[in-house]
Amino acid sequence: MKQHEETPKDDPRYLVANREALIGVGLVLINFILWYGFAYGFGSKSVEEYSYIWGLPAWFFYSCLLGTGLVIVLVILAVVFLFKEVPFDEEEDE
Repeated sequence: MKQHEETPKDDPRYLVANREALIGVGLVLINFILWYGFAYGFGSKSVEEYSYIWGLPAWFFYSCLLGTGLVIVLVILAVVFLFKEVPFDEEEDE
């Protein structure tokens, strides 16, 4: 009699990996939306109308510096609170 072969869908590690991959995609989308929104929201004016923060155009400061800092904090929070450690080695039935 043939034993039931375990498929990747039966392995709970794949469910964890899939969940964490979706979290990663979500973080990338948040990063892109923040960058695009600030860069084209504040940066769509003519250069003469730009406001400056620390000598940088506001659109650059918010999209590249502040947005990147925010996404780094979100990634750290996701890793600490949402990701969980999964063993890579397969457990063999004894």
